[in-house]
Amino acid sequence: MDILQKITEEAIRVAHAILAPLGYDYSLSTEPTADEPNGVTLMISGADARYIIGDEGDKLDDLQYLVNRLVQAGWEDAPRIRVDCDHYRERAENKLLRRARSRAERVLQSGRPLMMEKLNAYQRRLVHNELAKIPGIHTESEDTDSRFKRITISRA
Repeated sequence: MDILQKITEEAIRVAHAILAPLGYDYSLSTEPTADEPNGVTLMISGADARYIIGDEGDKLDDLQYLVNRLVQAGWEDAPRIRVDCDHYRERAENKLLRRARSRAERVLQSGRPLMMEKLNAYQRRLVHNELAKIPGIHTESEDTDSRFKRITISRA
């Protein structure tokens, strides 16, 4: 058994240890994470998905944080475990990128900079990478100590 398989099994064990006592109706499966070579996604599905996801994914983010902290306690160099529920993250990320591209198009047309809503570091990275593909667009995160920051989209 290779190290990635052991880490994946530990992530599944941790997720079950958190979710089972809460009485949720769910099932867990794993799949490779598309943008990370050794990444693993724990996919949760079931009748109680909306409770696991929470408001705008807040409970899902908390679950992902706990799973990663507990897995990394045993394996310092463990790859980041992505936790998703009924493909919520995938849909939310696609929606975010559509909004970002739409704002970039408006910036190109009007010449006036626009700002995105406050985003976490992962979301900001997605937006910066996506808009870097559009010629004539420049993105910059605000310079604050806050965990959630806004991105300004402007002409390059």
